[in-house]
Amino acid sequence: MAKWGEGDPRWIVEERPDATNVNNWHWTEKNADQWSKNKLKDLFANLVIEDPKIGNVVIEDVDKIEGEARVNNRKGKLIFFYEWEISLKWKGCVNGKDTEVKGKVDIPNLSEEHEDMKDVDVDVSLTTKGPEADILKEMMRVGVGAKRIRECLADYLSALKNEYSHGVILPKKGTENGSVIPPQSKAPAANAKSSMAETEKKMGNVNITNSCGVRIEVDDLRIEESMKCTGQELYNALTQRDMIQIFTGGPAKMADAAEANGAFELLGGSISGKFLEVAPFTKIVQEWRLKTWPAGHFSTVTITLKQTKEDTKLTLVQKAVPVKEIESTRQGWHRYYFEAMKRSFGFGAVLF
Repeated sequence: MAKWGEGDPRWIVEERPDATNVNNWHWTEKNADQWSKNKLKDLFANLVIEDPKIGNVVIEDVDKIEGEARVNNRKGKLIFFYEWEISLKWKGCVNGKDTEVKGKVDIPNLSEEHEDMKDVDVDVSLTTKGPEADILKEMMRVGVGAKRIRECLADYLSALKNEYSHGVILPKKGTENGSVIPPQSKAPAANAKSSMAETEKKMGNVNITNSCGVRIEVDDLRIEESMKCTGQELYNALTQRDMIQIFTGGPAKMADAAEANGAFELLGGSISGKFLEVAPFTKIVQEWRLKTWPAGHFSTVTITLKQTKEDTKLTLVQKAVPVKEIESTRQGWHRYYFEAMKRSFGFGAVLF
């Protein structure tokens, strides 16, 4: 996967139907996780693979599909990020033989780094043993089996780029499906204020005025994560400059280790703030903002850590996030902090 900080250093802004993303200037993102899982299951479930000279195999179970997929739009250009780990269970028979052979197919990494599906590893293993099993294993590893599996992966990628990505690039302001949309007449100011009040009442959000006098609609977000590491290891990853630079893939301007009232900047100032409270291995409180937020506006991030016998539970509460940035901020924490730490430090695997 591309590292955080490659390309546009700003975090993603949500796709907005009110034309705020004028001419597709901002980076918008569409989450394709669940769609991808469903698509991959449809492609592989009950897939029959046959070589008339050898035998046939059927994919009897899609055992695992783990990873993520995103479709991004930047200045009207589509950019795709995806990374999947897939496991399939199969069974089959050699021609003229009654012995049923069972095995697995593992695809350890399907990602945008593969320009050709031939470069995607297809690992085949056996559950049963014997000469028939060895014959079918080779058919699945280097024969028509591997070819058919890679064709399904290519079908998924084609659907992601042509089917799911439809609508990510918004029509320019004043056009829709190539036609000009007539401008709507302005409603009376009183009606507009009434409509805005009703909307705010339904949403339950809070309006504040920041230090620069800008009125902002804000809300809070809450995230819970489990990390396969000790509380000390997770705390260090979040507060030590060297470790932060590893999982973010970019420079961090801060002290070697976080301290109260210590300022920080990540990715050339795209993210900035200061540590308000640091309680070793249990709690971190930050003043935190994105460069693209209204000037002078900060949120407050409180991270609490609780170690159990099996892992460490992380709870993040972020207060006063601009409402229009809630979902993109949530996705940013997951993708660029938690998932990045799991990949960089192995916090997604059992360590103790």
